[in-house]
Amino acid sequence: MINIAMVEDDVELAEVLTQYLEKFDIKVTNYEDPFLALSALKLHKYDLIILDLTLPGMDGLDICAEIEKKFDIPVIISSARSDLSDKVKALDLGADDYLPKPYDPRELEVRIKTILRRYNNKEKEVEVGKTFVLDEEKREIYKDEKLIKFTAAEYEVLSLLLKREGFVVSRVEIFDKSDLLNQDYDNSGSLAVIINRIRHKIEENPKQPKHLLTIRGMGYKFTQ
Repeated sequence: MINIAMVEDDVELAEVLTQYLEKFDIKVTNYEDPFLALSALKLHKYDLIILDLTLPGMDGLDICAEIEKKFDIPVIISSARSDLSDKVKALDLGADDYLPKPYDPRELEVRIKTILRRYNNKEKEVEVGKTFVLDEEKREIYKDEKLIKFTAAEYEVLSLLLKREGFVVSRVEIFDKSDLLNQDYDNSGSLAVIINRIRHKIEENPKQPKHLLTIRGMGYKFTQ
């Protein structure tokens, strides 16, 4: 079954969509409160999010930005707002699709399955020649097909660097996208300690790393 989180304050619309999608083995959990929705995403695994833009207490575009920053999950915007700038900004923030209201529920069902098919195929692509493989669903990282055990903080840091392979990731971005780390880590030097522990687990020579590199004055970069 496909599990979807919907953020929609129109209770009647949410009920109609929930009942319709249930026919196609799609379970919808609706959140009228956007803050409750963001909290739920930390506790439950959803395959996709359907997000309204006009919500109480928090604009949908801000929620979209927060989801993109904190979670790896496809988003469909479902909105009555017809301003082209809203659509452009939503897609620029990372939304996968924009469906203007009103629409036929059948179109929503087709778009959900199309996006998930594309998303799941991307996740399952075999990365030929890759030494390190990240399995986000299981929260596991493999080196040469062997599972390496990491603490929760080590996993968060390394998984972020793996997803941004080849790019420099600043300390600020690591803190910003982590639920376990905060700026106090920078002051105490604990991030450097975590990086060092990771190197001891993945590098042949931790003092001369080939994969997890420090880019002085900028942050860290991961290379295969």
